[in-house]
Amino acid sequence: MAETEYTQTDISLRGDEHIRVYRESGGKEGYIWNGVPTLLLTVTGRRSGKPKTSALIFARDGDDYLVVASKGGAPQHPLWYVNLQADPHAEVQVQDRTMSVVARTATPEEKPRLWKIVTEAWPNYDLYQSRTDREIPVVVLSPT
Repeated sequence: MAETEYTQTDISLRGDEHIRVYRESGGKEGYIWNGVPTLLLTVTGRRSGKPKTSALIFARDGDDYLVVASKGGAPQHPLWYVNLQADPHAEVQVQDRTMSVVARTATPEEKPRLWKIVTEAWPNYDLYQSRTDREIPVVVLSPT
């Protein structure tokens, strides 16, 4: 994908503000962000032991939620992904529904199929992958 073809994003709702608005409205605000659905992922900090929440674009594969550890194509993984590697048990909020999940990184065999699903939801993931030598993981969040 040529860099001029990527989807422009509205960054007016992001970070802590996105999380606050999403939680306060039960997902009525913040669930759809730039035309795509988002969820709130709460992981345990590997050093602090405290809950850390991120608003992430997601796609679905059956009952599983798929998120991408892209960090916009940065050379290092996002902290939420590093924390999941230390403890794969997490919580997601999808609109007003909260559930426990267990996370795992997609295997090399299944990643091409899952990558297609996530890039159909957010084509910018292809651009992000082109920005880094790091293999961007697809994370499968399975409800428990």
